[in-house]
Amino acid sequence: MNPIGIISMQYNRPFTSADFGQFARWKAAGYDFAELLVPEPGELDLAVTRRALSDAGLGVVLAARVNMDRNLTSDEAPKRQAGRDYLRYCVQTAQALGAKTVGGPLYGNPLVFAARAPHPVSESLRQARLDWCVEGLKEGGEAAAPCGVQLGVEPLNRFETDILNTTRQGVALMKMVAHRNVGLVLDTFHMNMEDDDIAGALRDAADWMIHFQANENHRGYLGTGHIDWNPIVRMLGDIGYTGTISLEPFRRRDERIGIPFAQWKAPVKDESEELTAACGFIKNLITLNGGRR
Repeated sequence: MNPIGIISMQYNRPFTSADFGQFARWKAAGYDFAELLVPEPGELDLAVTRRALSDAGLGVVLAARVNMDRNLTSDEAPKRQAGRDYLRYCVQTAQALGAKTVGGPLYGNPLVFAARAPHPVSESLRQARLDWCVEGLKEGGEAAAPCGVQLGVEPLNRFETDILNTTRQGVALMKMVAHRNVGLVLDTFHMNMEDDDIAGALRDAADWMIHFQANENHRGYLGTGHIDWNPIVRMLGDIGYTGTISLEPFRRRDERIGIPFAQWKAPVKDESEELTAACGFIKNLITLNGGRR
């Protein structure tokens, strides 16, 4: 069965050594790995973190944190170089933690969370951004290869980036990068907004997908939204996907008018029951729809 994981910022952001007690709780809830945000230098002791994960019986996947100052597709050359340097840092961090996958919007150019609105660009700038992206990802792949690390490029919805929004665009980019250590991360939260057919998009991306994020349309706990999971999980079985699947449920406990849903909210109670149910939900679907794996 596919390894099932939970993202660390479901519990806390930033996630520090004071939160390591969650590892045992996640393992008890049925999870196989933790998806950690790539720690900034000095944020976590990597050796201690690796040992804590191992002691809890958890593997690890990393999620990169890009910004406007480390941005493969920036209009400014120093920021593009910082984006390339950051990919190398991610690979080194993954190696230290024992992670095999680093995923996220590695191409950069964040929008809403960088307080930056999308705007039209000239064709020459669009092509330049694409060229910078391809070159940067190839360079990242070269750094990742000797470490046995895969870089996973994640399309995000139109409000979070103006570079890569659909799975079709992701596949097109993979054909240009053409590096064995660079693949795709697909997230159903974004796919639900931008792809015509989630299951069909998974089929089309089968040769490049290295990590999958199973998220509801509203980022609540799995099984509480409107996404039809049966054809999605069935397609994962049909394409022979045996890789990691992570869950990123965020709470939306306050629906008063004017409360921003995009704002991260800390837990106010023990959510072990919800975490266990969400893990069981996806594992049961895999058994029912893709049990031959």
